[in-house]
Amino acid sequence: MGNATKQEHVPKTFILQSQDLYEYILATSVYPREAEPLKELRNLTANNPRSYLATSPDAGQLIAMLLKLVNARKTIEIGVFTGYSLLLTALAIPDDGKITAIDADRKTYEIGLPIIKKAGVEHKINFFESQALPALDELLQDPKNEGSIDFAFVDADKDNYWNYHGRLMKLVKVGGIVIYDNTLWLGSVALPEEAVPEKLRAWRQSTIEFNNSISNDPRVEIAQASVGDGILICRRIC
Repeated sequence: MGNATKQEHVPKTFILQSQDLYEYILATSVYPREAEPLKELRNLTANNPRSYLATSPDAGQLIAMLLKLVNARKTIEIGVFTGYSLLLTALAIPDDGKITAIDADRKTYEIGLPIIKKAGVEHKINFFESQALPALDELLQDPKNEGSIDFAFVDADKDNYWNYHGRLMKLVKVGGIVIYDNTLWLGSVALPEEAVPEKLRAWRQSTIEFNNSISNDPRVEIAQASVGDGILICRRIC
């Protein structure tokens, strides 16, 4: 691989069966286009013992393109961690755009906050330290919020994805996009349960049930993209 991949943290592939192929994709398509603040935050996050929770850079690249394709101005993010996906969203939307960011742990958000500030995009972010369901319910108490969101990104507790989805179908406008992360759950969704490590089984089952429910939801068009750990892209149609 090229020198760029040897000088910085390279995440492990989740879905692709070849680490070399994954590193090729990163080196040729992702890292050359990755903004410096994102690169800095990714490498900083690599030192965190829970770095596996961060959005993968290849998935982030696709998310950023989708944000621009739908001209998103008002977005919501459920699950922030150190803020890689939050930062890429802030960089992608217009200067007057706004992100409602919800996470129960402000301490991890503050890991990336100095980089977000240095990038000059903190003013776009409204951070709420809260569990997501009560925060979403609070937003829905104001009728003006219904159908007001252009784009949503969810990377949180998998057993609540369907609960989040029901609320986001009210908040996101028709034609808006909702993306769910980790929807292939390290490839375990395609394996028999006995072949899956015990620690992965609970959220594996939740992910399988969620994917099945979404595939039968007439309110959305969907595409399952095998980047990162799998992202499920939904476009609200009614």
